[in-house]
Amino acid sequence: MGMSVIISVANEEDAEQILKLQYLGYQSEAELYGDWAIEPLTQSLESLRAELAERHVLVARLGDEVVGTVRGLVDERGVGRINRLVVHPRMQRHGLGGRLLEAVERRLGGEAEVTSFELFTGHRSLGNQRLYARHGYQQTEVREVSRRLSLVTMSKPVAESVAA
Repeated sequence: MGMSVIISVANEEDAEQILKLQYLGYQSEAELYGDWAIEPLTQSLESLRAELAERHVLVARLGDEVVGTVRGLVDERGVGRINRLVVHPRMQRHGLGGRLLEAVERRLGGEAEVTSFELFTGHRSLGNQRLYARHGYQQTEVREVSRRLSLVTMSKPVAESVAA
């Protein structure tokens, strides 16, 4: 390829690329659950721009192209909540999802007294569950949302090296 992927903080100019990547990346999830009305596929550009101002949003860039993204925030209990981890389909299975996950953990851990990290995925999203387990996350809850979907919550305590 000749270029390396750089992870950085997203900016306002990234909003459209993030939304397009999110739409592309969540197609497989929609198909898996038979639901094309999931929030990542229906989110508006205006809503995403608001998230850019309110949350930590990171992007992975290959040159000028956004090929990965992740979001997070620290809640009032000190839990780093991570969501919308998405990697362009052609860039998957090269460790980029793990790099984004580690980067957002570092970013959130540097913001406040974070005690743990938490994220969720669908019960059929086994690849996502394996990725998170490889990075120290353990299943803490399964909550049925509908006949077709249960959300699997996974969490991990903050490692001393991340918190420092």
